[in-house]
Amino acid sequence: MRIIVAEDNDILRKSLSFFLESKGFSIDQFSDGKEALEAIEKENYDLILTDINMPGVSGMEITQHVRENLKSDIPVIILTSSGVEQTELDSFDIGANEFIAKPVSPAVLLVRINRLLKPRI
Repeated sequence: MRIIVAEDNDILRKSLSFFLESKGFSIDQFSDGKEALEAIEKENYDLILTDINMPGVSGMEITQHVRENLKSDIPVIILTSSGVEQTELDSFDIGANEFIAKPVSPAVLLVRINRLLKPRI
């Protein structure tokens, strides 16, 4: 299973990637939303894990592009440090499958990833 992790916080991106790799996932990680989006257009991923506020292209823009332009139903999990309810609602409106507030619990993240991927396996 291939996951793309788009997160501009180096420590969080690397620690989540390490954790997910230890659980058997293949991870491609990016600190820039534009680079992540380019990879999504070229490669086949099973899940997108993206921060909402990214340099280049935001996690919301990535999600919207995947749904509207690529017409893909790949599961998308949006991470954010924003506690604003409207941000969460907007994320679901544009097609995100999950919304997780930071700090992220790796155990909870793993449960949500497995739940999203189960129907696809």
